[in-house]
Amino acid sequence: MLIEKNRIYCMDCLEGMKQMKSGSVDLIVTDPPYLMQNIHEYKGNELGKHIIKYQQPLQEKNLTEGYDIRILDEIFRVMKAPNIYIWCNIAQVPMYIKYFVLEKKCRMDILIWNKTNPMPLCNNKWLSDKEYCLYFRKGAYCQPSGYAEAKTVWCLPANVKDKRAYGHPTVKPLPIIENIIRNSSREGELVLDPFMGSGTTAAASVRNNRNFIGFEKNEEYYQTAQQRIRGEMLR
Repeated sequence: MLIEKNRIYCMDCLEGMKQMKSGSVDLIVTDPPYLMQNIHEYKGNELGKHIIKYQQPLQEKNLTEGYDIRILDEIFRVMKAPNIYIWCNIAQVPMYIKYFVLEKKCRMDILIWNKTNPMPLCNNKWLSDKEYCLYFRKGAYCQPSGYAEAKTVWCLPANVKDKRAYGHPTVKPLPIIENIIRNSSREGELVLDPFMGSGTTAAASVRNNRNFIGFEKNEEYYQTAQQRIRGEMLR
C-alpha cells in the first residue's frame, strides 16, 4: 500500500508507518493515548465522582491505557532527523525521557498548556489545569519567529465548543498546534500525526502550507477528521 501525502488513513499507526519510507518526515506532532489510573479506584468519595465523570469518556474511547511503545521505533525511523512533539500526562514523562534523551540522545524541552478554565477538582488535590507537550529534537529545525511564539507555557482555555463539534474528549487548541508547526517546520514540508484524532494536526498543516499524513484507527474520529480536512481545503 502506498502512503500518500495529504491523506488520513483509518488504520493502526504502527502498521501504517511500516509502509512509509525511512527518513521521509520533517516533523511529528501527536497526542497518543495517556496512561491514567483505573477510575474505579476513586469510587467512594466526592472527589472520586468528579474524576470518574472526567475520565469515563476517555476510558470508553480507549484513551487511558497508553500504547505500544514499539511505535516509538517507527516514529524514529520515518523522521529525517528527530523532531517530535508528544502530548502526554506526567505518568508518561519518564518513559519518553528514557527513550528519547537517554537512549537516542535527543535534546528536550517541556512545553505546557495552562488551561485557564480547568475542571474544578479540589478537595485535597491540585487543579488539573495543565497538559504537557514534550519536544525532542536532534539537528532539526526550530526557529520561533518572535518572543511570543517562543514561550513554553501556553495560557488558553479548554475549547468546549471544539470538543462538542468534533466529538473528541482531548482535542487540543488549534492555535497551539499551528504555533508548533510554524516553529519547527518550513512551508512544503511533511508533518506526520500517528494518532490523528479529530484532525487538528492536519488542519493546522493545511492552514500553514505544510503537507500532512495521519493515521487514526477509530472509525468515528477518522470520519470526523476527514470531514474537517475537506472543509479546511475549501477555505
